[in-house]
Amino acid sequence: MPELGPTALTYLIAALAAPIAGPLLYRVLHDHPRAVRLVDGSVYVAVPALLAWQVGHLAMEQSILLVLVAAAAGLAVPSLAERVSQALHRHTDQLALVMGVSGLALHAMLEGAALAPGEASVDFAFGLAIVLHRIPVGLIIWWLVRPRYGPAAGALGVGAIVLVTLAGYGLGAEVLAAVHGAGGDLYQAFVSGSLVHVVFHQGRHDHTHDHD
Repeated sequence: MPELGPTALTYLIAALAAPIAGPLLYRVLHDHPRAVRLVDGSVYVAVPALLAWQVGHLAMEQSILLVLVAAAAGLAVPSLAERVSQALHRHTDQLALVMGVSGLALHAMLEGAALAPGEASVDFAFGLAIVLHRIPVGLIIWWLVRPRYGPAAGALGVGAIVLVTLAGYGLGAEVLAAVHGAGGDLYQAFVSGSLVHVVFHQGRHDHTHDHD
């Protein structure tokens, strides 16, 4: 593992803590229905914002058209599959959720690698952006997984983001070289679109019943 300098350690700790902050806040507000509904509503803003962040970031590396097509396909394919067969309805949402979380995990690993100490120090604005956008990432995973599979599964999903961040940090440039390419970028765009589908389709249903 790379040697930890003060700046690298600060960014790493903040990046590891950020995904946990969202679920903790949700749990604290659990006994305040109005506050929980406000947080629920914020998820519907956070997910498109996260998609825009992902697409904008990836578009700097790849063709903007290809990235947009991949994101649109991720949004449309689950809906098309459900229209073909109602029997696929539940399985499609489950698969889209797994793919969406895997895409967030892949992105978290790349961020961990980008934070690893190297020849150049991490830019403050870049490090802050990574930390701040990981708070809604943790909240989104908890918000989607907990109602269906329970709090232990939700905690496992958020914990996976922490673990892959550490893995990316430990491997550093090796991860960036192996994963950061056209295929990995387009996969992230695709699964970001599928995550939007799950939030606005099944996520709304889950939390409507959760508040009843």
